Amino acid sequence: MKRVVLYFLGGVALCIGVFLWDSQGAVPAGAVGTAGYVALTFDDGPWPGTTRVLLDGLKEREAKATFFVIGKQIATRPELIQRMVQEGHQIGLHTWDHVALRGLGAGEVSRQLEKSRAALVELVGEQDFMLRPPYGFVDETVKQCAGGPIICWSVDTEDWRDEDVARIVKAAVEDVRDGDIILMHDIFRSSVDAALECVDELQRRGFALVTVEELFTLRGREPAAGEVYRKVPPGE
Repeated sequence: MKRVVLYFLGGVALCIGVFLWDSQGAVPAGAVGTAGYVALTFDDGPWPGTTRVLLDGLKEREAKATFFVIGKQIATRPELIQRMVQEGHQIGLHTWDHVALRGLGAGEVSRQLEKSRAALVELVGEQDFMLRPPYGFVDETVKQCAGGPIICWSVDTEDWRDEDVARIVKAAVEDVRDGDIILMHDIFRSSVDAALECVDELQRRGFALVTVEELFTLRGREPAAGEVYRKVPPGE
């Protein structure tokens, strides 16, 4: 009888924990990373064909990602942006024209970001959109104009360099640590194929794939506007 009661109480505690995580938007229900949490991020999309294949694969694997989108592509592929939101992914800014922001005046930096932000708000509603500056180039003007946290990366797959899926996967998972932010792109089919293999391998190792926003929530941290973040490890 005592054992039955303990099993019952354990089950209740687990259900409560899953409910709280899910209701607060911290992580998808059941996505508990025994080895930790990793944020997989994609730049330069959305792109016809490849982004759709990627979303299909992420949905099948119950993995979440963060997409830093190009502003001028938002209006031409609204269904992909809306699907990202509906399926629990995070969307961020990657400028309107994919320009290097470092060295530009405040007016041009603001134009690149606000034009993109307005297009996203019109499509998916008001949200806090984090910034991924192209090439990771940041200066004081970019920090002052960002309007939100600036998200760079701790793991660079350089998936744009070639179509070697095995090399890309190795670059992503070889030295990955709890709290890492992985940089990839969703405009190459080889990158998408590699990304889904990365998800499979990371999940096999016990990592949960979450959005950047979820990563901060799991750490109990509130990211600050204008601050640059490359990873969100535990204990900081």
